Amino acid sequence: MLFSDTYQTITQASEGIFRDKGSKFIAYAYPIKSETEVKEITAKLRAEHSKARHFCWAIRLTPDRNVHKFNDDGEPSGTAGRPILNALLSADVTNILVVVVRYFGGTLLGVPGLINAYKTATIEALNAAEIVTNTVNDVYELEFDYLLMNDVMRVIKDEQLNILSQNFDTYCKLSFEVRKANLNQVMGKLEKIEGLKTVYLGTV
Repeated sequence: MLFSDTYQTITQASEGIFRDKGSKFIAYAYPIKSETEVKEITAKLRAEHSKARHFCWAIRLTPDRNVHKFNDDGEPSGTAGRPILNALLSADVTNILVVVVRYFGGTLLGVPGLINAYKTATIEALNAAEIVTNTVNDVYELEFDYLLMNDVMRVIKDEQLNILSQNFDTYCKLSFEVRKANLNQVMGKLEKIEGLKTVYLGTV
C-alpha cells in the first residue's frame, strides 16, 4: 500500500450508549497522542463510575495507524477490547482511545451479545464525534544569516508553509511544517539557497 499523507481522527471527546437486557454500555471516545494518556483517563472514569463492572478499551495511534492495543478488563477474551478496536478500524480513525464502561444488568449476554454491545456502543460514540482529516507534516528548522532573509521568506510564502517559531537576529532561526506530499518540492527550493542550514525535527 502506498503511504497516505492524511489520516482521520476526532477533534474532541464524545459519548455513545448501548443497552441490552439491563446492562448498560457507555462508550467514551477521546483524541489522544500517546498511550501514556490511557491510565489517567481510565482512572478518572473508574472514579466517576464506581459501581460499574468493567472498563474495556482500545487505542489506535500514529498517522500510519500501525499502533493499536486493547484490554478486555475481565470480560471473556475477545468479547470487548477487540470489538472496540474493530470499530475503530472500520471507521479508519487513529490517535484515539475508546473506553466502554459496563454496568452489569444481572443477565449474561453470551459471547455474541457482548461483542455486539461493545462494538455498537463504540460506533455510537464515533457517530457522535466530529471526525476530521489531518495531513501528515514534517517539521524542519532553518538556520541562516540575516542577509538570506528575503530568499527564505519567499519560499515560505510561495509554498504557503506554516511557521511554528522564528527568531530573527544577525543569525536567524525559523521552524516550519510541510505536508509530506509537498516535501520534495519545498526542499528543492530551499537547497538552492547557499548558506542555509536545514535540520529535520520530526513528524506531526
